[in-house]
Amino acid sequence: MSKLQPYVQVENLSKSFGDLVLFQGISFGIAQQQRLALIAQNGKGKSTLLDILAGNKDYEEGSVVFRRDLKLAYLKQSPEFDRELSVFQACFQAVDEVTDTIARYELKMQQIAGKAMDAEAEELLHLMDHHKAWDYEVKIKQILSKLQIPDFNQNVGQLSGGQLKRLALAKVLITEPDLLILDEPTNHLDLDMIEWLENYLTKSGITLLMVTHDRYFLDRVCNNILELEDKQLYSYNGNYAYYLEKRRERLENFNAELERAQNLYRKELEWMRRMPQARGTKAKARSDAFYELEERAAQQHKTEQMKLGVKASYLGSKIFEAKYISKSYGDLKLLDQFYYQFAPFEKVGIVGANGSGKTTFLKLLMGEESCDEGSIDIGTTVRFGYFSQDGLSFEDNKKVIDVVRDIAEEISLGNGKKLSASQFLNHFLFSPETQHNYVSKLSGGEKRRLYLCTVLMTNPNFLVLDEPTNDLDILSLNILEEYLASFKGCVLVVSHDRFFMDKIVDHLLVFEGDAVIRDFPGNYTQYRSWKEQQEALVRKEKESERKSKTYSPELDQPKEDSASRRKRTYREEQEFIALEKEIAQTEDSIALLENELASGQLEGAVIEQKCIILSKLNQELDKKALRWMELGELEKK
Repeated sequence: MSKLQPYVQVENLSKSFGDLVLFQGISFGIAQQQRLALIAQNGKGKSTLLDILAGNKDYEEGSVVFRRDLKLAYLKQSPEFDRELSVFQACFQAVDEVTDTIARYELKMQQIAGKAMDAEAEELLHLMDHHKAWDYEVKIKQILSKLQIPDFNQNVGQLSGGQLKRLALAKVLITEPDLLILDEPTNHLDLDMIEWLENYLTKSGITLLMVTHDRYFLDRVCNNILELEDKQLYSYNGNYAYYLEKRRERLENFNAELERAQNLYRKELEWMRRMPQARGTKAKARSDAFYELEERAAQQHKTEQMKLGVKASYLGSKIFEAKYISKSYGDLKLLDQFYYQFAPFEKVGIVGANGSGKTTFLKLLMGEESCDEGSIDIGTTVRFGYFSQDGLSFEDNKKVIDVVRDIAEEISLGNGKKLSASQFLNHFLFSPETQHNYVSKLSGGEKRRLYLCTVLMTNPNFLVLDEPTNDLDILSLNILEEYLASFKGCVLVVSHDRFFMDKIVDHLLVFEGDAVIRDFPGNYTQYRSWKEQQEALVRKEKESERKSKTYSPELDQPKEDSASRRKRTYREEQEFIALEKEIAQTEDSIALLENELASGQLEGAVIEQKCIILSKLNQELDKKALRWMELGELEKK
């Protein structure tokens, strides 16, 4: 087996902005077929490091060495295109000879639509054959289709921010680079797109470095984790679950070592006070060592964040009732006579494809849009806290602490306990230094976190959250999840983050498109498992229909074909018998798992594991049943 090639080697890299040091003396490498995830708090240098590797930013010290002729593609967090280009032009801008040929061929076919082939068209056909570009062209169109970019002629200037991100993602995937760098690739993707991208990246064998907050995506795609913390880089040779385990061990070791250093520091401090006049060689060495020890002892303990239970205002028994509401935009129907009554303390997630009406439904609830038919009746005690996708609006010349103090100086935790505005910000990872920074200096993720703070601190009893996880780092997500899990009120959330949804919601509204909304009692993993079972049943029904069509209506006997005329071989006969037993065993295992899931006695993490196992068993059953039917069509030996 050939040794994997090193693609990138980073040595002693340092980067700062004025007095802010992002990282100092970090080193790491990226080898062929590695799939690395970069984890760090917002504002600590993730996107900057990606920009350096992509050649978009300079650095103060160190080196970045690439393999010769390495082909690299970079998806920025906020991609930019020439607004005058069409989608076609933006996506097929010449990257190499093959994509250039495909771009010219597609453009020519549009120009001569319905006309005879000219010399240029004939030459392009020859070039498509020469570069074997036909399969590549099909693949490109599949990528564009999966990312919902069907209109090649649409002007880029007409696309939304989400559509631009998907266009940029399609462009970097189309180039088939040696090394792919992705900054938050799942933002603005719906759940089906995310799951497709998961499969695409894992099966492609592409070398990958990415920043993502989607923990399921990270766990299933990446095989190495890089953590940027306190200006240093830590490497973990495993997926996200492995990283969590080893990070906990690292912090425990750090705290134990810190405690030993602080104990020793206290002893050495006494010696320094007694012997300030020491000038001997040994005393001088001990004195020098003291200052190094002092620096180590001054480090802060790494501790888990405390749980924050902010008091919600009183919530009565009547929450809201959507009374047969309808909403359309021209021919696009989003809601049709939809009825739903929200129960007290219910936590509901909304999922569905982009454009299926999720955000519109929230805007109807919040009074930002009006219903075509029906009405929404809201209880008198309901006090909304609304986190919208486009609600991020701060004055850049204002300090972070002042933004929060303008809302409240103190936040009530209940039982007479209170937090100051500064303490509340500190809980959401705004250090005292950051609190006195101007908003203009915050990263995109830090601004989203600040916006979230301004929503949560108003003591709402009903949180309406539209994609709250976008651009938040994983540590911020953990804090938000802890907050919502203990929140004494109602939650209605739209999110494509499956891990987040599984931890928070106990009920789903699934927007299936064309105004069809499914009410599902469970979290996303449970819904996905149920959906796969339903799809398996549909496949079985279609297979049964296919089998029935092989019978002759005149004789009520199977039609003879090449398969049914021959007998099963001895090996096929043994396989057929074994499959019958395996199918029965698999069905028993599925029934047992379904009974356990229906018992209501399992914890969330166990339910998640059982659902994953159930999904795999159903897939195995489908394969075995299909093979059993194929063998069953042959005559017994």
